[in-house]
Amino acid sequence: MKKFNIRKVLDGLTAVSSSSSAAAQTGASKENEAVQENLQSEHFQLCKTVRHGFPHQPSSMAFDPVQKILAIGTLTGALRLFGRAGVECYCQHESAAAVIQLQFLINEGALVSALADDSVHLWNLRQKIPAILHSLKFNRERITYCHLPFQSKWLYIGTERGNIHIVNVESFTLSGYVIMWNKAIELSTKTHPGPVVHISDNPMDEGKLLIGFECGVVVLWDLKSKKADYRYNYDEAIHSVAWHHEGKQFVCSHSDGTLTTWNIRAPAKPAQIITPHGKQPKDGKKPEPCKPILKVEYKTTRAGDPFMVLSGGLSYDTVGRRACLTVMHGKSTAVLEMDFPIVDFLTLCETPYPNDFQEPYAVVVLLERDLVLIDLGQIGYPIFENPYPLTIHESPVTCCEYFADCPAELIPALYSVGSRQKRQGFSKKEWPISGGNWGQGTQSYPEIIITGHADGSIKFWDASALMLQVLYKLKTAKVFERARAKEERAIADIVEEDPFAIQTLCWCPESRMLCVAGASAHVIVYRFSKQEVSAADVQLLEVRLQCQLSDVDSPDPGGEQTPTSPASAGAPPSPQETEPAAQPSAGSNSSDGSRDNIPCLQVRGSALKQSPGYQVELVIQLVWVSGEPPQQITSLAINSSYGLVVLGNSNGLAVVDYLQKTLLLNLGTSELYSPSEPYQRQPRSPRKARQPSGVLCDSNDGPNASEERCKSPTSGVTCNCTLQRDFVSVAARMSRKISSSNEQKPNTVLLVLSPPPCPDPKDNSFSRSRSSSVTSIDRESRESVSSFCFCETFPRKCDSLLSPCVLVGTTQGGVMMVAVSLPPSGDQRLLQPVGISSCGTVARLKGGILTMALLDAAGGLLPSSHEPWYDPNAADDEKEKCRRRRPSSLPSSQDGQDSQLAILCSEKQAKVVAMPSQTRVYKHNITESSFVLRADVVQMAGANCIACFCANGHIMTLSLPSLRPLLDVNYLPLTDMRIARTFCFSNLGQALYLTSPTEVQRITYSQDTCDNLQEMLSELFTPVETPEAPNRGFFKGLFGGGAQSLDREDLFGETSAGKASRSLAQHIPGPGSMEGMKGAASGVVGDLARARIALDERGQKLGELEERTAAMMASAESFSKHAHDMMVKYKDKKWYQL
Repeated sequence: MKKFNIRKVLDGLTAVSSSSSAAAQTGASKENEAVQENLQSEHFQLCKTVRHGFPHQPSSMAFDPVQKILAIGTLTGALRLFGRAGVECYCQHESAAAVIQLQFLINEGALVSALADDSVHLWNLRQKIPAILHSLKFNRERITYCHLPFQSKWLYIGTERGNIHIVNVESFTLSGYVIMWNKAIELSTKTHPGPVVHISDNPMDEGKLLIGFECGVVVLWDLKSKKADYRYNYDEAIHSVAWHHEGKQFVCSHSDGTLTTWNIRAPAKPAQIITPHGKQPKDGKKPEPCKPILKVEYKTTRAGDPFMVLSGGLSYDTVGRRACLTVMHGKSTAVLEMDFPIVDFLTLCETPYPNDFQEPYAVVVLLERDLVLIDLGQIGYPIFENPYPLTIHESPVTCCEYFADCPAELIPALYSVGSRQKRQGFSKKEWPISGGNWGQGTQSYPEIIITGHADGSIKFWDASALMLQVLYKLKTAKVFERARAKEERAIADIVEEDPFAIQTLCWCPESRMLCVAGASAHVIVYRFSKQEVSAADVQLLEVRLQCQLSDVDSPDPGGEQTPTSPASAGAPPSPQETEPAAQPSAGSNSSDGSRDNIPCLQVRGSALKQSPGYQVELVIQLVWVSGEPPQQITSLAINSSYGLVVLGNSNGLAVVDYLQKTLLLNLGTSELYSPSEPYQRQPRSPRKARQPSGVLCDSNDGPNASEERCKSPTSGVTCNCTLQRDFVSVAARMSRKISSSNEQKPNTVLLVLSPPPCPDPKDNSFSRSRSSSVTSIDRESRESVSSFCFCETFPRKCDSLLSPCVLVGTTQGGVMMVAVSLPPSGDQRLLQPVGISSCGTVARLKGGILTMALLDAAGGLLPSSHEPWYDPNAADDEKEKCRRRRPSSLPSSQDGQDSQLAILCSEKQAKVVAMPSQTRVYKHNITESSFVLRADVVQMAGANCIACFCANGHIMTLSLPSLRPLLDVNYLPLTDMRIARTFCFSNLGQALYLTSPTEVQRITYSQDTCDNLQEMLSELFTPVETPEAPNRGFFKGLFGGGAQSLDREDLFGETSAGKASRSLAQHIPGPGSMEGMKGAASGVVGDLARARIALDERGQKLGELEERTAAMMASAESFSKHAHDMMVKYKDKKWYQL
């Protein structure tokens, strides 16, 4: 007999262990060799591209009448510039101080901005990304007003002390010429006149400067003689001043709602005083005071009466009235109500010259949340149709999705149905802000952005080529009844405000199926159709989804549970044969006041007219359960090939067949686990008595329902997938009941599969309150469903056949598999039930699961199957031509080898799991100190990667399948939950987020896009000839009646005015200067810019050299002349006469 050696046994075990670990490493290396990864870190670079939407918190505005460019400044120091449709630009001041005033250097491609931190900046608009050329920071005085005359390089700056300083905008240096407040006002005046609120030069005499002080004093200052010609005094404070183009009159707006008109040579009293909105007393007394007129503009026309446009000035008795813009033209006065308060307005005129007839044609009104252009040339003053994407915030954005490289026919289809939604009554003229040119980018793929809003609306946007245009708007709230008054609101509301708000959405671009989840625990499935449906009943499915932590022991491994069919079970009727029937309502309020089976919103009972576009296929509502409201839906997915919708929340998940309008599966999250798995988190009671863990009942079984209940084969979790599938067959065969209360209610199904309440009220160990006041700790301790992924993979370990499946991810890192058994396509799909089976856990990660995907053996992404789009309202033969039939047999795995890779990404880490063996191939810890907010598997440069955005602001990409870090940039710290809610990645290196309540910021993480960004961006400045100056006429030229020019250089230059005090302001060269442009230029455009800069420098040096040569020649000539004179002088003299 051979001797037994324990040492050899141990050595053998050690060898087996080492060989198994080596095999795992070998498998990983083989997998790495099989999948060639093309993405490298050189393919990635992060930069901002464009910003869309309405400028958040606007504060000022300016317009270039020659370039046709509009500039808007904000309270956060941002600048937004707009030209023709699609021409937009965003730039930001570093200090983030509020922009108080903007001034264009008209037709020069430059802009001056004055900020609340007493700094003035000069922006260069001749480059695609504007940059600051110069800055000037005042140290001792606060800036209140700026004025830059047309075709002048001298900028007047008024201050809070009442002084006026003059700045050369070319060098951004202060002139020594200063207008002091004490010299401007009368010597007899004892009080300070207040800040400067207005500066302008006389249209006909550039040497006369009109200065308005807040106290009501206006001074006409003579720049040459440095003294005041006239002073105009009024009792009320001044807000604005406007000239008549002939320079003989000006109009002031005051704080009591009056307008005073002054003749410049009659300073004693106003020529006219009017109160546009004041009530005129009959006894001739002064009109009642009104609200301040904040701004007035006075514009003349050749052929008719002048226009006077003003904001404010309403009577104090108009409490609650919206802000108004008043247009006075001749004897007519039009009061135009605005939706939001007016920030500023400008009258657009045909000429940039202030001394000519202005010929106003439009008024651009900047509101707090909108931009409006009014046509002054048409009766009734209609508004222009705004081509900019400024309605993103029409209702607050609650969710956002980004789709790059969509099917080419999608955008025309959405535009065709969306064009019918456009409002009527706009001006027939072209949009007057028409400057700039579009970029010459090479990006040609279609891009679509979908935004969900608080009022239940959904907007589709065309985002191709760095532009943004609304395509189509869908209103989901029209599916539900609206409460007429606050007290009439449904008693089952779970949100006080915005019950229709969109929380998450799922869209299949290929099949055009849309599924949205709202704040009231409702889901709506939409189909796209180009044909109108005149009247259609809304199909409704009510789901009782609950999670009760009850006293449950592990299932008896030796026991077997066999489902018993309810009495009403049978073959389901065809959807066409199901008719609504009057039944008692399933919803009820029990005697103790608890609510049960009540949805949060009431679906419209009448037939719904559905316009072309997205039309309602099915409404799914979660109902109250024993006095506890349904939890809001956290995850959602739809698959058009399977005809299934899956939704999940903190209670569990539900699978719905939207073709048969039936509920297939309703499980708590814990029931997805197998009892033998270590991940099982369901609490267990120390008591030995077993309780039934689930009930399956029909909603309208009546008093005998308790006798017809059957035990769920998924007690704890299904450990026998055959039993689980049998259960689903039973559930699918149940007759669909209709519940209605004195009205017909569309098809409603109420199925329950959840643990019952604990029968022992004395034992409170694991009981939970069913009221809505569940503590936050309890809610957080629940394992919620966080993500879904439809796929065709191997349901269980070592399976050899692919099957339709759903991967389920949870907030505690669990990834479970649910297999789907589909009947044959065609008519059988509508008649036979769909089988569902839970297959246990695939993997577990740290943190909640964010995204899941599948790769094939070559590393290619396996998208979920889908059917091509077909019009549901088209003829049957056309539908069959378009629909793709599902293959009868799916490819299988050969010899048990792994043929797929499951990509799993959570808040903390990412894993790659081989399928069907479910072995981990790769693992990467993304972050330890923070957590990932958004992760997506995206395609880029012909390969795939994982893109992540972390709460600490880092944006990262990982290669697939090896999970190598490719990019890690600290981009944007999470300062607002809005960013976390709306940040999303897309294919081809694109991403976006909502940077403010009204603006969308698009970024790219692609090196190619960054390199071509300069070419793709729009161009603001285009060479345009400045219009000719108005003709003075023979007699005006003869008698001196025309405009008087002024040599400002001679007056304000250093030679005559001297140098300004160095302590008054500090000059700061900007990054847009010659040195800054050297560093900023990059790419092909950068090379051209560098070449242009070099040429400029060379030309400048050559010019300097030429000047030096000329100076040397002049010096040599002077020396020669002096030498000749000396020679002539002493030529005939003797040496002793010298």
